[in-house]
Amino acid sequence: MKKIYQVNILLIVLLISSGCSSLGVEPWERDLLARKEMALNASPIDAALDDHIYFSKEASSGGRSFAGGGCGCN
Repeated sequence: MKKIYQVNILLIVLLISSGCSSLGVEPWERDLLARKEMALNASPIDAALDDHIYFSKEASSGGRSFAGGGCGCN
């Protein structure tokens, strides 16, 4: 009975570990990921304006990473 449990646990571990065997980008997928709309920052002008707004808040430091804007509110 103990042998069956060991075999079952071994099979479960093998199945779980084989799920991560195909991570990464294949060469034929790189053309899709290189497109402009797939960039983390698809619109750099909008991102620059958003950054300016966040960094311009009164007495704020770090912009997006900190809550509140110097008025005492969080």
